[in-house]
Amino acid sequence: MKQFIDFIPLLLFFIVFKLDPRTVEFAGQSLQIGGIFSATAVLIAASVLVYGSLFAIQRRLEKGQWLTLAACLVFGGITLLLHDETFLKLKAPVLNGLFALGFAGSHWFGDKLLIERMMGHAISLPQEIWRRLNLAWIGFFLFAGSANLFVAFTFQSIWVDFKVFGSLAMTLVFLVGQGFYLARHLHDADPANPTPHSKD
Repeated sequence: MKQFIDFIPLLLFFIVFKLDPRTVEFAGQSLQIGGIFSATAVLIAASVLVYGSLFAIQRRLEKGQWLTLAACLVFGGITLLLHDETFLKLKAPVLNGLFALGFAGSHWFGDKLLIERMMGHAISLPQEIWRRLNLAWIGFFLFAGSANLFVAFTFQSIWVDFKVFGSLAMTLVFLVGQGFYLARHLHDADPANPTPHSKD
């Protein structure tokens, strides 16, 4: 469920982007609705609201959520300040790259791989399986970031659609694949035999 919280602001971004540009009156102010810049403003506001609400409820945010919020504020803010959508197009590739770097770094720094820190409280797996899962997440983030970068600057007419639904589809496919992979190895979590050989 946590993986899909990030898509709430993106869905609102998509809806506003697809609206025909119009001027609306709100609290005595004229606001332009529709198009990339008003959608970017909604993305920022929705991100602050969503993650602010999570923080109020949980009294904490995960590091990835802080990073996502910061990237939204930085890249979205620069986009609005300079009136240049190029910076927003860079948000997903840069963010995915940072996530990949974080997962990769955990192979050399810290006592546990990042994926084990995230999921180890729920399941127990042999170290080799954690290593493969961590590598899979690195590959996923690199692929997702590269795909977003390619579409954003090659197929500019559909980059918003891909940013929202392409990213969602990639995440769903990857998580389903991870679920099937984990199902094959859950028996390896037997406390009486904590480090069996992998079937692979």
